[in-house]
Amino acid sequence: MSKFKQDIIVKAVADLSDLKAIKPVCHQQQEESPMPSVEVLEEIVMLVRSVIFPGFFGNSSVNSKTIKRHIKRSIEKLAECLSQQILAGLCFDKEQACDKNSCVKKAQSITESFISRLSLIRQALTSDVMAAYNGDPAAKNYGEIIFCYPAIRAISNYRIAHELLLLGVPLIPRIITEMAHSETGIDIHPGAKIGHFFTIDHGTGVVIGETAIIGDNVKLYQGVTLGAKSFPLDELGNPIKGIDRHPILEDDVIVYSNATILGRITIGKGSVIGGNVWVDTDVAANSKVLQKK
Repeated sequence: MSKFKQDIIVKAVADLSDLKAIKPVCHQQQEESPMPSVEVLEEIVMLVRSVIFPGFFGNSSVNSKTIKRHIKRSIEKLAECLSQQILAGLCFDKEQACDKNSCVKKAQSITESFISRLSLIRQALTSDVMAAYNGDPAAKNYGEIIFCYPAIRAISNYRIAHELLLLGVPLIPRIITEMAHSETGIDIHPGAKIGHFFTIDHGTGVVIGETAIIGDNVKLYQGVTLGAKSFPLDELGNPIKGIDRHPILEDDVIVYSNATILGRITIGKGSVIGGNVWVDTDVAANSKVLQKK
């Protein structure tokens, strides 16, 4: 094997290690405070899925005799991994003023609160599986939905991330939903509020913004965007953040493929939004918005 010129390697190391050059994108982590790990967060998501859907994820041989042992082991491992990642998220967040000891206690407290909510996450995801099955004549059983449908993977990541966001965890929720975005092509911001019996048919290209609110029994098809209009600017010309800028979909709404719904508008209960339409004004309950023939 040929040897590379050491002067080239030395120069590359010096250039790439120059803190001035990387300052705009460099995060200086506190000593003994590791950055969040995407690999560990992937393991955390799989552990949560294995607890919520035993046998479908994780140990496939789990049965009625071993389920308690399986769930106990998974939750113990989940608690250890999650508390470390929450701690990394807290340390990464520059706005956090707590010292290391208080951050460790806070991470443990948040982890315990999250574990106590696992049954609620399961209830929501079970309703989502039922909605997908009831809305798809091609589905043979619930197991097929859990194993195969990308919507369930994306929605499970969202529901995990949303609970963590509600508990005040920075950064980690966004990483978790972006993992699902990469895997499925479905982009759900963890800040969105989504009711039960939610389903996305096919799913690729769906975008749900941070302040979107979705009621119960809502169905979206592929390519749907629940987005925002252009940002309003402050007196300095900077985008104003933290305002409600995404749509509200009330209960029993159906939105067909490639529809674009923008701004803080309300799509009334029981309405149907047809495919390939652009909607930026309120829609009354039980309405149909379709393309002109």
